[in-house]
Amino acid sequence: MTSIDPATLPGKERSSVQPRLKAVIQRLDPWFALLGLAWIAPLGRLLIGDAPQVQLRLIWRTALVPLLAILAFLALWAWAAPKVETSLGAIPGPGQVWAQVGVLNADAAAEQAKEAAFYEKQAAKNAELVAAGKADEVKTRSYAGKPTYYDQILTSLKTVFMGFLLATVVAVPLGILAGLSPTANAALSPLIQVFKPVSPLAWLPIVTMTVSALYAGGDGAMSKSFIVSAVTVTLCSLWPTLINTALGVATIDKDLVNVGRVLKLSLWTRITKLVLPSALPLIFTGLRLSLGVGWMVLIAAEMLSQNPGLGKFVWDEFQNGSSDSLARIMVAVLTIGIIGLLLDRVMIAAQTLLTFQGRR
Repeated sequence: MTSIDPATLPGKERSSVQPRLKAVIQRLDPWFALLGLAWIAPLGRLLIGDAPQVQLRLIWRTALVPLLAILAFLALWAWAAPKVETSLGAIPGPGQVWAQVGVLNADAAAEQAKEAAFYEKQAAKNAELVAAGKADEVKTRSYAGKPTYYDQILTSLKTVFMGFLLATVVAVPLGILAGLSPTANAALSPLIQVFKPVSPLAWLPIVTMTVSALYAGGDGAMSKSFIVSAVTVTLCSLWPTLINTALGVATIDKDLVNVGRVLKLSLWTRITKLVLPSALPLIFTGLRLSLGVGWMVLIAAEMLSQNPGLGKFVWDEFQNGSSDSLARIMVAVLTIGIIGLLLDRVMIAAQTLLTFQGRR
């Protein structure tokens, strides 16, 4: 399929195509910006001849400047890294880190092949037992190989979303209560100020002992280490959502509250129809902050609780002390940062879609 270049069309046709393309680009522009691709819309406008100088400035600012900054960072990293010697050797440069990305990917593929072979062998053996009339001897075992790097990423994501969900379930109702009731706000305020600055390293021993005393789960998807990490994330990440929810509810238009009282709406109706829609932008701001805090807290929690995620991967590599450990740790650092960026983008997209800010 060939694209249409407006510049090659006759004058009359060009004048009719250009406004339509411009309108399409205008509609897609907010979504490009949301995805971090703000340079696409100026590039599209440049191609149809819409204010070329303005579009070139926008492309420079949104695409070329960030690209040059990344290249400058990589160059500085490559120059400075070999000059820093550690007990494990020189700090790895970008090339060494990228090489370890390939190694981790190859290790994951090899482990997946071993897992597939294990289950194939088990299925064949069980089929033979059934064919021999020994169905009572059939056994199904789970593969006990080491988790791959991708498995550890998935475990970290599951853990942070579990902690984030628990934090949201606790923080949003308490925030609504604090925003609606000055008495409740006065009661919750000192607790928030006391517990908000507490480090996950301080919470972790308490959470570990409490979970060990109350939970007798095994080593499956809801292992003790998983619960400990998730609860630690909850305790450290609920405060931004609670504070922003209370602020959003407390600052809604008082006329809305008065209308609800005049119409004698039930408390539940007032909250769902009047309070929440008005406070939703600030609630989402709190949720974004909570998810970011939870993702940072998670790594420390996984290190100490030995939950098999990215935090444990970093700790294991640090303890391993091989010549490739530093490069692998830096792969994990970059992975953590990229995933944090993507999680924030997801929350921005959700806020845009679900609040009035995205319907203007």
